Amino acid sequence: MEDETQQEQASPAVQKRVRDSFDRQGLMAHLGARLTHIGPGRVHIVLPARPEVAQQHGYVHAGATSAIADSAGGYAALTLFNEDSEVLTVEYKINLLTPAAGTHLEAIGTVLKSGRTLTVCQLEVHGVQGDGERKLVANGQQTLIRVTRPAE
Repeated sequence: MEDETQQEQASPAVQKRVRDSFDRQGLMAHLGARLTHIGPGRVHIVLPARPEVAQQHGYVHAGATSAIADSAGGYAALTLFNEDSEVLTVEYKINLLTPAAGTHLEAIGTVLKSGRTLTVCQLEVHGVQGDGERKLVANGQQTLIRVTRPAE
């Protein structure tokens, strides 16, 4: 993976919009996930490996792995939408390639095609060891729909 400092950052307004939305997600807070990169069409979410997100063998549970992948793709799409739009997942498919092990997982959502109504994203989840070694543990694809932000 390229050095995160080399990756393009979204504008401060887009970053704030994504962070504010992420902070309203109870599931991400419950899991202990955090945003680590917000770029145009690309978002990274990190989930520390802890007993609370593990399955019976000690690996990070597929549900937690899938949840951070889904959110990374959704927020990647949101970075390309105007401020009057929100995003909802229509469907996603994830392949669990190997047990999700490491000190943390990093989900990367990348927009493949952003349309007026539907957006398609690539999803990747890497298990990251303490020494920085990375292993792809899951990958997938997601379709999202752009919706008008509800009036507050």
